[in-house]
Amino acid sequence: MSGATRSLPVLLLQNTVSAFLAVIAVRANPAMGLELYLDLLSQPCRAVFIFAKKNGIPFQLRTVQFLKGQNCSKEFLQINSLQKLPVLKDGDFILTESSAILIYLSCKYQVADHWYPSDLQTRSWIHEYLGWHADNIRNIFGVTLWIRVPEEKVKRNRTYMDHALQQLESKFLGDKPFLVGQQVSLADLMLLEELIQPVALGYDVFVGRPQLAAWRGCMEASLGTELWQEAHGPIFNILEQMTKKTLPVPPPESQTNMLFHISKIP
Repeated sequence: MSGATRSLPVLLLQNTVSAFLAVIAVRANPAMGLELYLDLLSQPCRAVFIFAKKNGIPFQLRTVQFLKGQNCSKEFLQINSLQKLPVLKDGDFILTESSAILIYLSCKYQVADHWYPSDLQTRSWIHEYLGWHADNIRNIFGVTLWIRVPEEKVKRNRTYMDHALQQLESKFLGDKPFLVGQQVSLADLMLLEELIQPVALGYDVFVGRPQLAAWRGCMEASLGTELWQEAHGPIFNILEQMTKKTLPVPPPESQTNMLFHISKIP
């Protein structure tokens, strides 16, 4: 028994060193297979892109352009038959849905704890927010860029957006700098990208909301200027492209999916 007791610290140290070396090996070798299929015009794609870049996770970027219908191609259907982005491909392992991808990356690459806290209650707050986010932010703020939405629907949608933002501030943000505390989490990234989308289209949801504007300032500071511009450059140029009519015309098979998406907007 005493021999086993004496060997326990050694065993723990060996396991810790092995885990550390495994993480270093994965980070140092992008060829080990991590691929991210993204379109930076997409809110969830930007969240995944920012997270991977900010945490120094090596990946191969596979750009799939919605506006060109590339998500409907035979090649992409072999990756995701649902024709949706983002997609993570890690060797033979394929994962869809942005929140699942962020959690997977958090755990595999052992990122800083504040992104996906190990504390059960704090982690549960993130899951609570993500559940609310899917119904009250993602489905309401996901205004499609490239097909004209009736003005009546736009006005009604903004009423729903305003109501959701009031709930967001009172229930989730409060007087904290971030959604679940003093540091940024993956929940903040998911929220940020949904709120940036209407801003890029000319509807600044931060105006008149100092609490939310302060949160955005914290987000910009935490991400840094270079990463902020890299991730948001394409979406912030969208109005100019629309004015100049330089955006691609989506193929018919893509327009069917877009119209279905619009039909879900309140």
